[in-house]
Order: sequence, then structure tokens, then C-alpha cells
Amino acid sequence: MTLQTNNLLQFTGTEQWYYHPLFKKYRYTDGVRYVAQEGGAYWLIEAIFSWQLKSEVKAEPFQSWTLTVKDNRAVLTATDGNNNLIAKQEIEFTDFPLPEIKFYLTDNVLLLPSEY
Repeated sequence: MTLQTNNLLQFTGTEQWYYHPLFKKYRYTDGVRYVAQEGGAYWLIEAIFSWQLKSEVKAEPFQSWTLTVKDNRAVLTATDGNNNLIAKQEIEFTDFPLPEIKFYLTDNVLLLPSEY
């Protein structure tokens, strides 16, 4: 199976919580796991969770994360849900298959917008 945007809409909740071994305080959902597996993007979970080490990012109770990919380069941005930028990271190379993907992080859970 290949990662496609329309496949992400099937995720409307989660049956299981997953943990990253380096960031045990944070959980992620079935949909995020699907993205990581099918898109080869466990690194993306790590990137988002590592931003939580910055107090000004962690202080935001609701975070909207967007990865935008063009020409094998990407920009990962986070807002507070009201378009106020709280984090930005440029990624020099990625083979992530979608041009854009969005996640939410709230209550220490990373999830797809359809799972919110």
C-alpha cells in the first residue's frame, strides 16, 4: 500500500496508542502510525516530539503541524491553531511521498486532523 491523502480520511479515531521510545510522555494514533509506516516517516514523529523540548512550543496546548514538501525539500511548521507560528524547521532532503500533511498535537497526543 502506498501513502495517499485520501487513505488518511479513514482514520477517525484510534484503537491503540503508540509511544516513541525517546519521548514516552507523548502518544500517537493509528493514523499517525500509518503515515510513519507507509510514508517512511518515523523521523517526522521524532521531529515534532523533539520540538516539545522547547518550552515556548510545549507551552502551547494545541499545536497544528504541517509538513510541506517540494523538490525533495521540506518545511515543517507549527502554529497555535490560530495561524501564529510557534516553530519552523527546514529539511534539506526528504522522500516523503505527499506534497503536504498536517497533524495536531494536543494533550500530549499526536493525531491526524480526521482523528481530532
